[in-house]
Amino acid sequence: MERIKEVFDVAVIGGGPAGMISAIKASEKGAKVILIEKNLILGKKFLITGGGRCNITQAEFNYKKFVEKLGKKGQFLLSGLSIFGVKEVIDFFEKNGLKIKIERGQRVFPFSNKSKDVLNVLLRHLKKNKVKILLGQEVLGFNVEKGRINKVELKDKEITAKSFILATGGKAYPGTGSTGDGYQWAQKMGHKIIEPKPALVPLKIKESWAKDLQGLTLKNVNVSVFQDNKKKASRFGEMMFTHFGLTGPIILDLSKSILELLNKEGVVLSIDLKPALDIKALDNRLQRDFVKNKNFKNYLPELVPQRLSDSIIDFTGINPSKKLNSIEKEERKKIINFLKDLRLTVQGSVGFAQAIITTGGIDLKEINSKTMKSKIIKNLFLVGEILDLDGPTGGYNLQICWTTGYTAGINAVV
Repeated sequence: MERIKEVFDVAVIGGGPAGMISAIKASEKGAKVILIEKNLILGKKFLITGGGRCNITQAEFNYKKFVEKLGKKGQFLLSGLSIFGVKEVIDFFEKNGLKIKIERGQRVFPFSNKSKDVLNVLLRHLKKNKVKILLGQEVLGFNVEKGRINKVELKDKEITAKSFILATGGKAYPGTGSTGDGYQWAQKMGHKIIEPKPALVPLKIKESWAKDLQGLTLKNVNVSVFQDNKKKASRFGEMMFTHFGLTGPIILDLSKSILELLNKEGVVLSIDLKPALDIKALDNRLQRDFVKNKNFKNYLPELVPQRLSDSIIDFTGINPSKKLNSIEKEERKKIINFLKDLRLTVQGSVGFAQAIITTGGIDLKEINSKTMKSKIIKNLFLVGEILDLDGPTGGYNLQICWTTGYTAGINAVV
C-alpha cells in the first residue's frame, strides 16, 4: 500500500511538554506544523508529573543559580533561559488563564492542583494555531540524505518537512511511551548517546525491617550518603518508606549520585531523625524527660512517629516496660544513635519503570545551545529529556523542556 504524502514546514515528533511548546512557538511564527505522537493522547507522562499536580517550574529567577542545580552541564541551558526562562513560563500560563501558586521549595504548581489544567492551556494553543496532530502514530524511521532529513516514515504516511524537532523523551516510565526510540534514531543519524540511566528514582534497601515501615513518611529529616565511611552527599527534607525501600523528594534527589557511587562499591544511608538537635542537646533533652516515672514504650510517641516505636525498641534492646527514670547512660546512647544515625544499605534502584526522568542522552557537544539545532543533521532540532541534561526534583526538568522546546520552535522556522 502506497503511503500518503504530506508536506509541512516543521514536523515535531513527540507530544510531551517539549514537543508541544515547540509546535506552538513554530506555528506562532506562521509555520505549517505537524505534531506526531505515538500515544492516543498528548502529554500522557506530563499528566502524572508532580503526583498528578504538575510542578510546572522552579521559581529560581537567578539563572546562574538555576543552572548550578543541573550540574556541570547546566551551562548549556543559560542561553535558552535568557529567551524563555522561568518568568516567561509563568507569564505564558498566567496570561492564558491558568492561576498558579508557589509552594515550599519554590515549586510552581497550578492553583487547581490539576496537571490537566496545564495541559489544556497547551492543547488550546495547538488548536488555535492550527497545528495538525497525529495520534497513535508509530514512527518507523527517518530518511536522511546528504546530512538532511527528507522525510519521516509512519505506517501509512510519509511526512516531509523543512525542519524536524525530535522530542521523544527518555526511557523513564516506559508505560507512558518513553521507550528510548529517539536515542536509536539519533544514533543512526550519527549522534553520540551518553548511556541513559534512571534518575530521580526510588531506591531498593537491603534491610528487611525497613519494608515493615511501608507508607511511613518522615518530614524534616536529614539523609547522608556514605561510601567507605566517607560522607559523599546529604539532603534535608521529606522521605518515605516503601515495600521495596525508600522514596520521597530527598531520596529521589540523591538517587543519581547514589547510583553512580554504587557502580564502585557499597553505599550506606544515614538518617538523622532529629537534625535540629546536636548529640549533646538531644542527650540533655532525654535526661530531662527521663526523670518521669513512665514506661519507655508509652514515652516513644513523644520522640518518634508511632510506627518507629517497635524499631527503636528492637535496635536499643530496651525493655518496653522499663521506667524512664531507670534508663541507664549506655541505653540513652543507643537511643541517640538510633535518632541521629539510623543506617540503611542501598541495593540498587527500581529502574526505569518508576524513574521520573532519564539521565544521559544525546551528547550536548553535538547541539547548538542557542538554537537547539543538531551540528550533525542540518535540519534537525533536539529538545527535552532526550538530551544529556537533567536536574533535581522541584520543576527543574520541566523547565528544561519548556526552554529547549521554545528555543527549537522559534529557530526551526526557515
